[in-house]
Amino acid sequence: MKIEIPRDDLLGAVSTVAGVVERRQTLPILANVLLETDADGLRLATTDLEIAIGTWVGTMAVAEPGAVTIPTRKLMDFCRSLREGAKVSLRTDKERCIVSSGRTRFTLSTLPAADFPSIAAEGEMRHMQLASVQLKRLLNKTAFAMAQQDVRYYLNGVLLELGQDELIAVATDGHRLSRFSVDAPGAAGDETEQLILPAKTVAELRRLLDNDDAMLEFRWGERSLVVALGKTVLSSKLVDGKYPEYQRVIPKGLPRRAVVDRDLIRTALQRAAILSNEKYKGVRITFEDGMLRLQAQNPEQEVAEDEVEADYAGDAVTIGFNVGYLIDALQAIEADQVEVAFQDADSSSIWRGLNCEDETFVVMPMRL
Repeated sequence: MKIEIPRDDLLGAVSTVAGVVERRQTLPILANVLLETDADGLRLATTDLEIAIGTWVGTMAVAEPGAVTIPTRKLMDFCRSLREGAKVSLRTDKERCIVSSGRTRFTLSTLPAADFPSIAAEGEMRHMQLASVQLKRLLNKTAFAMAQQDVRYYLNGVLLELGQDELIAVATDGHRLSRFSVDAPGAAGDETEQLILPAKTVAELRRLLDNDDAMLEFRWGERSLVVALGKTVLSSKLVDGKYPEYQRVIPKGLPRRAVVDRDLIRTALQRAAILSNEKYKGVRITFEDGMLRLQAQNPEQEVAEDEVEADYAGDAVTIGFNVGYLIDALQAIEADQVEVAFQDADSSSIWRGLNCEDETFVVMPMRL
């Protein structure tokens, strides 16, 4: 293989696929990026055996077509070290790849392209068209509530529920739940389908997707999914498991309601969090006529107190919360006003943007 390519194009392509490459590998070839040339240009691909990302670059001169794998991180760091607008030449020589630009030359080790693993594609896959911004919002609004290394492995990801006219994303770690929906006419057939996306797949999609109306192709089967956006394609295995019936966790008919400015309550909670630590993250919120009173206290007997104006009328109710859970939910809310619906100190509450029925953030109370 022998090609010459603009540094900026190569760096952009390597950065796109590098996210799935782990620092420590069970197989040496998983640390490498596949470089493959043909008449259409250069294809780059990486995989960790659970996720694969491939992308194409067409702006180059191909002197000799071929395929090889070389260390991903070293190629990316090499490109980063060059000035913008530079040209990069890649040439294979037996079991080495010579990467050069101007007077700079690296000789890198290679592994055979034929040994590069791939995720087997399923025969029959359903598909739909979806705007990039829609999928990104679904994941951004819910991913923070995913479990982290929970023994209930099906919670270590985001549930996508495809209905006839909407697409719903759900995540929960057992202490909080986030749900968000977007309109998606014809997303599935007559029956609702559920897919559980692994946490790493969610992270890669959030990194790759843009906040624009560019349309992507979303394909899914029993065991895997494929997301194709422009010249980049992500393939991933799905979590093999059944997601719990999350609808039972969302409380209905909550009698009390408060409306508060999002920025005011968020900054007040961030101040209260100053006194928290890894073992103690509690904050007491007292709902009173026209006001929310916040109090946080730590084992050193340090106390933080704050007051925030709110639209609330009714009996005073004090509820303990994990301050981090509330801050996460408020960061996902885009509306200027936040509505809090609750019953009492021992029941879960619902937080959402005012009049934003497409989002639901459930937070369980915390005993303090």
